[in-house]
Amino acid sequence: DSTGKGLLDFRSHVDASCRYSEEFTNIYYDCMDKKRRTLTRLYLDKATLVWNGNAVSGQAALGEFFESLPSSEFSVQTLDCQPVHELATQGQTTLLVVTAGQVKFDGHKQRYFNQNFLLTAQASPTSDQPVWKIASDCFRFQDWSS
Repeated sequence: DSTGKGLLDFRSHVDASCRYSEEFTNIYYDCMDKKRRTLTRLYLDKATLVWNGNAVSGQAALGEFFESLPSSEFSVQTLDCQPVHELATQGQTTLLVVTAGQVKFDGHKQRYFNQNFLLTAQASPTSDQPVWKIASDCFRFQDWSS
């Protein structure tokens, strides 16, 4: 029956999304900690970042913002993802990726954080696998003790 096939298609779509999300997350935090100058390549030209309530938009501004941050050591404890329904994104393949963990910025105490990414699939010129770019990024420290 078609509902069973639809469910299988959806399940394989979710499984693929989770694989893409894990790969993306590893690349993102590796760049953040070790290759920060390359980080803006993971963002769309018109991407937006909200960092603890402060909005940054566009690759030039993102580059300046990331360069202004002290060096970091991110440790991701949780990762969740789900495909965003194509009706909500005008047919653009999009993933919601949610991470949480701990980060230590140089000269500061370790803090808990959570981060949400909206990733959008871009065609790759060299592969049949999509290239995932960040359309929207929201980062927040979680300081429950203060």
